[in-house]
Amino acid sequence: MAKSVNKVILLGNVGKEPEIKVLPSGQPVANFSIATSDRYKDQQGNFQDRTEWHNITAYGKLAEIVRDYVKKGNKLYVEGRLTTRSWDDKDSGKKVYRTEIVVADLSLLSGRGEEGGQSSGGYAQNRTSNTASFDQRPSGGDDYAHSTEITDDDIPF
Repeated sequence: MAKSVNKVILLGNVGKEPEIKVLPSGQPVANFSIATSDRYKDQQGNFQDRTEWHNITAYGKLAEIVRDYVKKGNKLYVEGRLTTRSWDDKDSGKKVYRTEIVVADLSLLSGRGEEGGQSSGGYAQNRTSNTASFDQRPSGGDDYAHSTEITDDDIPF
């Protein structure tokens, strides 16, 4: 069988507070949505924004991180895989489908107490274990970069 790839990368804003549940196995699961936007020109030449909403699901340690740190309006970077679940609706008996991104890697791009701000750190779940890691780079790194300006004389070519 030929190799295939199922990878999704999103950078967007959380639409509502994450919903946290616990599976019968005891594993936590977080469900929330992220909005991404595309800009295009309409027939009159005016720029228009088109917003797309994505269903996101995180399990285990990543669900706990979402529970503790992700809030409505936060900017997130999410890597994961696309999945589609189906079930029979209790009321109508019709089959219902839901396409979602199962999170493998998550970075919080909003700082503490700010919504839609800049980087504060990243979380990643190792695909072979159920552990999470925290990227502890200082969020004030941009201040240092702006204080050390490079001029044309500093470039060796």
